[in-house]
Amino acid sequence: MRVRDIFVIGASAGGVEALTRLVRTLPANLPGSLFVVLHLPAESPSLLPQILTRVGQITASHPADGERIVPSHIYVAPPDHHMLIEGERICVVRGPKENRHRPAIDPLFRSAARSYRERVVGIVLSGMLDDGTAGLMAIKRCGGLAIVQEPSDALYPSMPLSAREHVKTDYCLPVDKIGQLLVSLASEPVKELQSGLANIDLGKEMQMVEMKTNGFNEQELVGKSSAFSCPECGGVLWEIKDGNFLRFRCRTGHAFSAESALAEQSESVDKALWNALKTLDEKVSLSARLTKQAQERGNAQSTRYFQKQRQQAEEDAGHLRSILLGASVEDSAEPEEWCQRVEQN
Repeated sequence: MRVRDIFVIGASAGGVEALTRLVRTLPANLPGSLFVVLHLPAESPSLLPQILTRVGQITASHPADGERIVPSHIYVAPPDHHMLIEGERICVVRGPKENRHRPAIDPLFRSAARSYRERVVGIVLSGMLDDGTAGLMAIKRCGGLAIVQEPSDALYPSMPLSAREHVKTDYCLPVDKIGQLLVSLASEPVKELQSGLANIDLGKEMQMVEMKTNGFNEQELVGKSSAFSCPECGGVLWEIKDGNFLRFRCRTGHAFSAESALAEQSESVDKALWNALKTLDEKVSLSARLTKQAQERGNAQSTRYFQKQRQQAEEDAGHLRSILLGASVEDSAEPEEWCQRVEQN
């Protein structure tokens, strides 16, 4: 009997709090496997498997590449690696970032949809921006179910809101009620769908995540070329339309939703402005030094020239400081901060 027994879960800011609430409600003998992606800094060790094992009745771990999937187990993507599902095994790869993250949620969701189709249940929890939306679309196209945390129940509602806006979700619940639903879904038979429903582009995108394609072969690329460049590597971005959801992928595999691409561009602009300010400050200092040397030599023309250079650099630096001081930075919580808080409680 085929049942919905592959549960893929994505979370970001506020995700540890949501995940611990969810895991507490799951029985030890849950007839299914759970796969979790939480956005984490690449350089930080993850305490999430230990936390989930301690608060719940199901063991959690970081899987090894090629590890066989077993029921009643929670697999957590390790830092700086995507976690993919390939048949009965897990693939752990350090492929190109998606939506500015590695691990990212969308690659896990797509791989699960490709391997297990109608048996997959995708769950989007608390987080910023919109990672998980495109992956949830793939799950729905392949016959799976889509669940989102009730936005008012999430510490950071952006990811659930995006999923609800772009995907025909099957359930929208507070996280405390999702566990009971998963138990129910895991015992209900599901009809096998026709294999023709799978999207061919899904396989191409998974190959790009695993870096198994030649990025210069345009037949292997998905979508159509756009006028934008990849914020990560500078290559051409290819535009992909999922219904009314716009996203991009470059030749080397970096992928962005339109919102995450805009966020990455904003960060690039910020870095460029700070670099320009540093250069202008150095120009002020060097011009002052050259002015002093010209004065010591009694060279009036050079003195005036270097004084003008210093004055212009000081004015330009002042304008840049005004721009930088006026920029607002959206506050967000790092997932590892939540790990530490839960660990202490």
